[in-house]
Amino acid sequence: MVDVLLADDEAMVRAGVRAILARDPGIEVVAEAADGYEAFEAVRRLRPAVALLDIQMPGLDGITAASRIHRELPGTAVIMLTTFGEDEFIERALREGASGFLLKADDPRELLAGVHAVAAGGAYLSPRVAARVIAGLRGGRTGHGTAPGRPMERLTARENDVLALLGAGLSNAEIAARLSLVEGTVKAHVSAILGKLGARNRVEAAIAAHQAGLVGERSADRPADRPLDRP
Repeated sequence: MVDVLLADDEAMVRAGVRAILARDPGIEVVAEAADGYEAFEAVRRLRPAVALLDIQMPGLDGITAASRIHRELPGTAVIMLTTFGEDEFIERALREGASGFLLKADDPRELLAGVHAVAAGGAYLSPRVAARVIAGLRGGRTGHGTAPGRPMERLTARENDVLALLGAGLSNAEIAARLSLVEGTVKAHVSAILGKLGARNRVEAAIAAHQAGLVGERSADRPADRPLDRP
């Protein structure tokens, strides 16, 4: 069961999101919050697997709350669920440690898939958000991740394989199955990759993989529905 904290200052929005999550018997909303402070305290108290945060909330905004959760309570993965899909918000959220970014206008199935993906240790961007991120990479507009070159040269061949699959949006368990490794070994590789690249989280590492062209090279048979890999 994936425990979820839902934070949004609009009660009707929370009700709608809760109804979508209730469709999945593997997801349970364990708490709700109307502002960022409430959200952080609920995460600190309950330690849910996933926190769904709106960006614009009174008191503490969602991105600042995401940053605090990422620093102080890293066992909880954060997904930003918002109306605002501007590049500035996406970049700030990913920079501050969010593992996923979804728009409220997205297909409800994206929400369910995103919750399961980040709970399993993966990263998840809805197709529309992924398209903006990839377009930003191609246009050189984003500062996330690590540019191709020297940092990539510090990775071992196996770490490059893991990074390519991470860039395709696979979870640790899926990477382990693909490479015939145990999940603990994949976790160790991911930690080493983040350290060598100077990436703060899996999303930044995934973006670095796209920048370096690793995803197309090593993950040609990746699942087609992974939004981080959609152009």
